[in-house]
Order: sequence, then structure tokens, then C-alpha cells
Amino acid sequence: MKSSNGALGRVVAGAVQDRNSYTQPGYPAPYGAPGYGAPEVRTMTMDDVVVRTVILLAVTGAAGAFSWTLLPDALALPVVLGAALIGLVLGLVISFKRVTNPFVISAYAVTQGLVLGIFSRIFESFYHGIVLQAVVATFGIFFGMAMLYKFKVIRNSPRFTKVIVGATIGLVGLMLVNLVAYFFSDNGIGIRAGMTGKVGWLPIVFSLVVIVVAALSFVIDFDMIEQGIRYGMPEKYAWAMGFGLLVGLIWLYMEVLRMLSYLRR
Repeated sequence: MKSSNGALGRVVAGAVQDRNSYTQPGYPAPYGAPGYGAPEVRTMTMDDVVVRTVILLAVTGAAGAFSWTLLPDALALPVVLGAALIGLVLGLVISFKRVTNPFVISAYAVTQGLVLGIFSRIFESFYHGIVLQAVVATFGIFFGMAMLYKFKVIRNSPRFTKVIVGATIGLVGLMLVNLVAYFFSDNGIGIRAGMTGKVGWLPIVFSLVVIVVAALSFVIDFDMIEQGIRYGMPEKYAWAMGFGLLVGLIWLYMEVLRMLSYLRR
């Protein structure tokens, strides 16, 4: 069970290790199943994943509202840099250590909310109403993909996973190259445009591709969550699943915000 969202992929790997440890001699039954030595563990349900995801989104939104409305402009840059750095460290720790602690994952949501609030305020100052448009579009895409998955219009497969994972790696690689190129050129390699001013076709096409890949990656994540529930993963992994979906939603929101700013010029 692999996902283009690395967070979910490592979470499932950790759950598999837990399950294997429970099915060794002395633990002959799966999670929570009757049998001598089997630990009593409540298994994860879809409701658990939904509730945890909503909680994390609420925490992110509250932190974003704080940084947007109450944070002075003089503190915006230090807070963005500090929150982004802390969020990066927390995200890596949660992903690689397969953390399921709700407090650690909520701390990650707080850092991302602070960053999103400041960036959203900047975009809103240039393009009135763009943040509401981006929020509606982001959740519209998310729920649209959920419906397509639910009604089996789009399903996951090994080939589908390979394509999306490969595309994600390629896009992230291009973003990193573009970031480094900014040190040598004002436009980087041309796949991004500034906050204002004219925008060419390349940044628009690149942003559109990122949105499509981010949207399709949810299909893999939905499939992983569904398999995790069927597999009998413990309830604690619902927090990690919520974290994985939050990462995808933040990526999608930022890209939709950028695309809308291109279209509004």
C-alpha cells in the first residue's frame, strides 16, 4: 500500500510492523480479534479519520485566522520563517518516525496555519476575495475526488500509483531547482511568477499540472485509508491519516491560490 503522500505511506508501513509483532507466536490473532494473547485494540473506522481530519483543519484554520488578523506586519516575516522551519522539522519527524501523537500532529497544524494565514493575507491584499475562492475551490476539488473515488469512477492501481508518485517527485524536484535558480536569476527557471505583474503561459501550465497531480494523489490516499480500515489498523492511526490528508490539502490550497492570482491579472 503505497501513496504519493509520503506521510501516509510510512504510516501504513508502521502499522504493518505493529500488526506483524502482534501476530507472532503468543499473538496469533489480528488487532482486537479474540485469541490467546491478542491485545485488545480498538480498530480505526472512517468516522475516526473524518473526525481527526476535521479537528486538524480547525486547528489550522484557527492558527491561520490568528496570524492573519492579530499578527503585526513587523512580525510576519520572522513568524513565517520560524513556523515554516518548525513545521518542516515536525513534518519530517511525524513522517519518518510514524508519529501518531495528536499533540505533535496538532502542533504541526498550528505551524502550517500560521504560515497559511500570513500568505493568505498577502494574496488578499492584492486580489480581494481570492482567499475565499481558493478555499472553496480546494474543498470542492477534494470532495469531488472523494465522490469520484466513492462511485469508482477513478480507482487506484499499481500503475496509477507509480505515475502519480513519479509526477510528484518530478514536480517537487523542479520546485527545488527553481528555488536554487532564484539565487542566480530573478525568474528562476520560469515556472513561477511573482505576486503581481504579467504572467506567461509556463507558470500557468506548471501550476495547473501541480493541481491535477495533487488532486489525483487523493485517490491513492483514499484507497490507503480504505485498506487500512479493512486491514484493522488501530484507532491511533486515524491521527496519522488525518495528518496525511492535511498535508495534501495544504499543498493543493497553496497551488490553487497561486493559480487564481495568475487568472486574476
